[in-house]
Amino acid sequence: MTPISMELLKADIGVPGIYAFTTLRAKGVSNAPFCSLNFGDHVGDDPLNVNLNRATLRRALPGQVEPRWLRQIHGGNVVAAHAISEGEVPVADAAWTDQPGLALAVMTADCLPVVFAGVRGDWVAVVHVGWRGLAAGVIEATLESAPGNVEETRAWFGPAIGACCFEVGSDVRQIFLQRFGAAAAASFQSTESPNKYLASLAGLAACRLRERGIEALSDSGRCTVCEPANFFSHRRDGATGRMATVAMILPK
Repeated sequence: MTPISMELLKADIGVPGIYAFTTLRAKGVSNAPFCSLNFGDHVGDDPLNVNLNRATLRRALPGQVEPRWLRQIHGGNVVAAHAISEGEVPVADAAWTDQPGLALAVMTADCLPVVFAGVRGDWVAVVHVGWRGLAAGVIEATLESAPGNVEETRAWFGPAIGACCFEVGSDVRQIFLQRFGAAAAASFQSTESPNKYLASLAGLAACRLRERGIEALSDSGRCTVCEPANFFSHRRDGATGRMATVAMILPK
């Protein structure tokens, strides 16, 4: 079976020479409940179908390079992708590089994919941001690992579960209030249910960026739960596939 073209949500990061996007779920080969462009090799999908979908992704990239994948654990680990051997899958939730032509990838199905880039296009990073990773400081760790300074850093938020759908308990809210102080409170809205809140994952991440001095942020504003035709959502569906967010410095 020959893989077919993908549909992409391109990142509006505003840095020349940076190519970044999140895949949509259509036009792949996986069967239900992973229909259809699933890149997750850890969710129970047929490995053959995952490999065919990943071949589709390779064909969409300059040089048809294999992305550097991560084994994500909702933590704060960051790796330099150019230091990873081809085929190695390190345990991390973020990767960066300053080498052109190297594709970085994270997988999501409600968590927030974040792309960072230096304003001159000389480095790029991708981050898998769930609430646990956010509380663990994955954003801060990425910015500390990458070579740029905050004044010259641009950011893009891809599709993720929105505040309209992300209900959490008071324990999660308390973790962020203790970790990040009163500034985090604005990202939690009370509901009619006792000790339940609607949380803005993008709002919490944006708060962390502002505190680091990064104001140049573009947010796709797309909710994965609300768009079943376009996005996988673990919160909505349980067993499901994974989108890929990919970023690279284009070769000269």
